[in-house]
Amino acid sequence: MLQIFLERMESPVGQVILGADARGALRVLDFADYETRMHRLLQRQYGKNGFALEEARASSPAAAVLARYFAGDVKAIDRLKVAHGGTDFQRKVWAALRDIPARATTTYGALAARLGMANAARAVGLANGANPIAIVVPCHRVVGADGTLTGYGGGLARKRWLLAHEAGA
Repeated sequence: MLQIFLERMESPVGQVILGADARGALRVLDFADYETRMHRLLQRQYGKNGFALEEARASSPAAAVLARYFAGDVKAIDRLKVAHGGTDFQRKVWAALRDIPARATTTYGALAARLGMANAARAVGLANGANPIAIVVPCHRVVGADGTLTGYGGGLARKRWLLAHEAGA
């Protein structure tokens, strides 16, 4: 059974919950006011009995990296090790999300095309919405085809803040 060690930290976008496995790979990062969704996403990835959550005994290296990100080093999160459950397709989408550099955005269609599946924009959007590792797997960097901000699991205000933060605004 996968053991995930959870910790909470304050951030400019509210309290976040992050969880890493015993090897230090980040498995989940979500906003405290969306904790119910976090549990649902973990169950979809690992099954109801495939993981156990435990409070971390000490602050993780991932928390220190996130603190640097929020302090302005927006590329700091690029170096964090992540690990996912999910389907093969979801993992491909999530890996492609990590390739979107800070200060850049892309569209669902462009992301689908980059994966060699130009007609799969909706499927890419669904995988994007199932991403269990907010901010570090930067699903907030995906926008609508016309450049408008589209849905974000943490709310559009957070998406707007994250993009402005990364742009240096």
